[in-house]
Parts: sequence; structure tokens; C-alpha cells
Amino acid sequence: MNLKTLTGIALSAAVLASCSKKEATTETKTAEKFEYKVEEFADIQVLRYQIAGWENLTLKEQELVYYLTQAGMAGRDIHWDQNYKHNLKIRRALEQIYTTYGGDKSSENWKQFEIYVKRVWFSNGIHHHYSSDKIKPGFDIAYFKQLLADTKTTLAPEIVEVLFNDVDAKKVNLDESKGLIAGSAVNFYDKGITDAEAEAFYKAKHSPNPEQPVSFGLNSKLVRNASGQLEEKVWKSGGMYGAAIDKIVYWLEKAKGVAENKKQADALALLIQYYKTGDLKTWDDYNIAWLQATEGNIDYIQGFVEVYNDPIGYRGSYESVVQIKDFDMSAKMEKISHEAQWFEDHSPLQPEHKRKDVVGVSYKTVIVAGESGDSSPSTPIGVNLPNADWIRSDYGSKSVSLGNIVDSYNNVGGTSKLKEFANDQEEIDLDVKYGELADKLHTALHEVVGHASGKINKGVGTPKETLKGYASTLEEGRADLVGLYYLYDPKLQELGLVEDWKKTGMAAYNDYIRNGLMTQLIRIEPGANIEEAHMRNRQWVSAWVFEKGQKENVIEKLTRDGKTYYNITNYEKLRALFGDLLKETQRIKSEGDFKAAKALVENYGVKVDQKLHAEVLKRNEQFKSPPYSGFVNPVLVPKVENGKIVSIAVTQPKTFAEQMLYYSKNYNFLPDEN
Repeated sequence: MNLKTLTGIALSAAVLASCSKKEATTETKTAEKFEYKVEEFADIQVLRYQIAGWENLTLKEQELVYYLTQAGMAGRDIHWDQNYKHNLKIRRALEQIYTTYGGDKSSENWKQFEIYVKRVWFSNGIHHHYSSDKIKPGFDIAYFKQLLADTKTTLAPEIVEVLFNDVDAKKVNLDESKGLIAGSAVNFYDKGITDAEAEAFYKAKHSPNPEQPVSFGLNSKLVRNASGQLEEKVWKSGGMYGAAIDKIVYWLEKAKGVAENKKQADALALLIQYYKTGDLKTWDDYNIAWLQATEGNIDYIQGFVEVYNDPIGYRGSYESVVQIKDFDMSAKMEKISHEAQWFEDHSPLQPEHKRKDVVGVSYKTVIVAGESGDSSPSTPIGVNLPNADWIRSDYGSKSVSLGNIVDSYNNVGGTSKLKEFANDQEEIDLDVKYGELADKLHTALHEVVGHASGKINKGVGTPKETLKGYASTLEEGRADLVGLYYLYDPKLQELGLVEDWKKTGMAAYNDYIRNGLMTQLIRIEPGANIEEAHMRNRQWVSAWVFEKGQKENVIEKLTRDGKTYYNITNYEKLRALFGDLLKETQRIKSEGDFKAAKALVENYGVKVDQKLHAEVLKRNEQFKSPPYSGFVNPVLVPKVENGKIVSIAVTQPKTFAEQMLYYSKNYNFLPDEN
């Protein structure tokens, strides 16, 4: 599971309270000469991040990082094709126009074309990376056809039409009335396959050990064969996406040759075997081995991982994150990991839903060295893996906070939006002093304690089977609630993590409610519902506690000069409400209560107060900072002498377009049709 924007999951392409970035501290300003911002366009800002301490790594460690980043980039086009079946041919056509057009580049139409190309690059396809709505070009079809003709670029007429019409309008549709699969453009299912058919297909599959359910469907596309029967096209060497996977394997083999220790090498060997065979039992074996490889300074995430982009929650999107341990911050944050059992024992869950032995929760703050696929350009700020509940229960999990990503956000942040939407000066002062630390702690608690907590009742299926399209947002909300419950707890001060637990918790609660009920709406188009899983969970958590606390006015909704504000009047009672909702959310997961899951999400997390939305958008117009952020990656440049790498330099791309075109040229391993 990952936390996008500073959402620690509550912050998921920027920081959980993405609208209230904190001003840089004295410490972060030591790097002020570094240019964090690359450019802005549409609703997006593109940033850079640094690889602090690169020069302190040994050459062998640098080689390992280099090989792993190359493996990650080798699979980049897999994610493009997963997002939409026509994405690769569309991208190639757009890039040919972008690089060869010799006409008038001062016209408004051309400027809009450039913006469109950049938006498509940023989203890894023609659907918005966050809302999943199809991106609308700011030019008409006649102009586009002229560009195609002028640059001798070929794109099928029916695909040209798709860019401008309402076909395949939603990458991931969560409106059951339209059919979850039928209404989604994501390229995980053949056209015509229904939700019921897909669910029946996987219901008929049985794991050899029911206590260790295999993640069926994780690494394949479900298709209808010539006989009309459903079957899987497995993503593996020699199978679907085989050309790119072979390149991934090539670089992973090199990485295995410079592994830091045997456990790390053994895990890489299993990952290579998995890519070669597509065997999901091997995937489980790899995850266990990867969990146990904890001694090195270098780690990574690689594979078909998160299932947010599958409307019914089976198939994993390709992603890669390569990371270097941040020793100082990890030492501080591991205190939470060491107390994971205490947090579980003292949680408000029903006794039968608590884990009696929370094992192997590993938490580190890391320095990102490269990202690809589902993690780039829009990146998580925290990750907790693996996702299989039985592995987490039996073997634990790894949680990481992407420290240099958070630092980049903080270095381009400010308090202007905070001052506009916060209720009073006390709230502003709390946020400025405690908000940044509260964000980091929420990320840690969400990932380490949240995703590791609770257990599913014996005999109940996995959440993707029982909770279906609501599984992802329920899980992210559940982890958020664990974090929120403990952010207002003296245990944090006892552990030496905060100087004032009450004020830190107050800042966290203020940020969460303000964001969940109001400021995250800047990301939504007027009239639209909330679709993205993390945004849904922030709203249903906030809206539920707001409603349940109305009798005692726990959170008051105020209006001054036509502007709405939320004011928390009783933090102790709000914490109790977070605990009540956590208890119920865990019950829903533990019992597989689909009806309750649907009611919770649909009643509190989907619909938008249109009047409030219009107000928020109007108030936000004064701010130039876009609501979404993402990153270019540093470029690792090896120096080779006599066939051996003798050094590796870190360089930064000058522009977003430069990096995107470089990637398309050098990691172009898949055909138009897959």
C-alpha cells in the first residue's frame, strides 16, 4: 500500500494536507541553491529531488542502485499500456509531432498542444493520474489532424476520435451502475467481460493452502479466447509484456551480482524467477525473502504491486522505487516499529480483531534514487508492503517514508493557503510549528501500525473478494484512522518523538479535517464525484466524525464573510470518534461486510457538497501553486573504463520534456499492441 500526496496516504501525489505545505525550516534551507521546481502546467507542478549522501556510498552500492533503477525504467511502458490499450501508440504519435513540427509555435493552439503532451506524460496516458478522467485537449480535432498531416504522423482515425469524444472517459470507474469493468478504460480486461464473469472466474480458483491465499490475477490480463472462455494472458518472460520483462530481468541479474549480502541476492533471484515464470507462488516466496533481507543499505520495490487501478482489485500496476537508507531519520522512526505490539494492544478494536503477535514491522526513512511506472512522475511519500494479509500476519511488513521526496515538497511550500482556509491564528500557529512533524508521524503510524494492525476472521475471504471496489479506500481509511487515533496520545512523547503530544495531535487533527472536508476539493472538477481511493477515504473519515459529533458540537462549521471554516472544539472527543470509526472499519474488513462498506463509502466519501466546492475553488483562485505535484528523476551516469564501471555521477534533467523524451527513446521495448 502506498501513501500518495502528502497524504501519508493522506498527503498521495503531494503531502497529506497538500493545500497547506509548510514553510522550509532553517535546516532545509541549507540546500536553497538547489532548484527544486522544474516547471508548471495545467494543474501540475514538476519538481526535482536530491540523492543526499550519494558520495558516501561505495562504488558497489552505487552500482546496485544503478542496475535497480535501470530495471525499473525497463518496465516503464508496461504501466502505460496497463493504463489504456491505446496509450503507447498515442504517446508515440504525440512525441513525433512534438519533436518534428516546424510550423507556428507561437500560436495558442500549439501552446495548448504542448500542455496536453505534458499532461499525458505526467499521467502515463490520456487519463488524469488522480481523478482518472480522460484529459481534455485545449485544441480542437481539426488542429490535431493538421498536426498529424504536417508531421507525417500516423494515428488511426478511431483513436484520434477517442481523444476528443466521450468514449473510454474514465480509467477506473467505481460506479457500480455502469459496471465496474465495463465503465473502466484500464487495460486489464477484454472488452465485454462483466464483473460477475471475472468474479466467478476467480471464485473457481482455489489456493493449495487456504490459509495462504494466492494473489490470483495480480500479474495477468483477463481475456476471452477464441472459444469464448475466459483465460489469463500472464505478464512474464515469453508472455504478455515479455520484451520489457526480459530487459527488467537483464538488469536484475546485474543487480544480483553486486548484492550487498546473500539474503538480498536470494530475494533478487526469486524475483527474477517470478518474472521468468509468472508463478504467483514464487511471488509470495519472493515477498517473504524480500521482507527478510533487511541488513543492506539499498532496498527497492519492484513488480506488479498496487491494485488501485483495477476496478475490482485483482491486478497490480507495474512500479519501481529504488531507495537508500537514511540512517538518522530511520533510527528515530524505528521507535514506532518497536512498539507496534503496544499500539495493537491499546487500540480500540474488538478483541477478536486484534493481532496477538504483530511481527517484523520494519520502518525506515529512505532516500529515493529512482522511480518508475505507477510511482512516477506522481510518487507516494510512504509505502508499506507486501499487500498480502497472510504474509503481513505471518512475516511482517516493510514500511518506508520517502524522506527526500517530503523534503522537496517542504522546500517549495508556503503558508498562504493555510492562512486562507484555517479557522484562526491559533490553528495557523499550531500548523507552522507542529504540522510538518505531525505529517511525518502520521505517515509512519499509517504505514507501520495501521497497515500491520487487525486481522480478518477465519474463513472470511480477502478484502478484494468481500469488499470488492471498496476494498482499497476502506484499507487506506483504516490505516489513516490508526494514525489519527495515536497522534493524540502521550505515548509519542514517552517515546521521545515529540516535545508536546497534545499540540502535535491538535495540529494533525486540524490539518486532516480541513483537508478531508474542504481543501482537497481543489482537485475535483465542478460537479464531479470523488473517485480516487485516498481522497474518498479522507472525506468519509472526516464527514463521519463530523456528523457523529454534531450533538456535542465536536467540530463546528462556521461561516464568516461568506467563507466556510471548520473548528475543532474538543480534541479528546474527536479522538474517541476516530476510535469508534476505526473499530467499525476493522469490523467491516474482518467480517467482509460488503453492505456496510458500501454504505460507509457511498454515504460519506463520494458525493461533494457543490456549494462548498464552488466556494473552495473560488477561494483557491488566488494561489498559483497547482494542486498536484510530481517529479523528474535524477539521472545516474556511469563512467566505464575497460568494460567496468569506475564511477557513477548524479545529474539532473533541465526540463520535464527532456526526461520524458529520453525515456521514450531509451526504454522503448514494447510494440503498439500488446
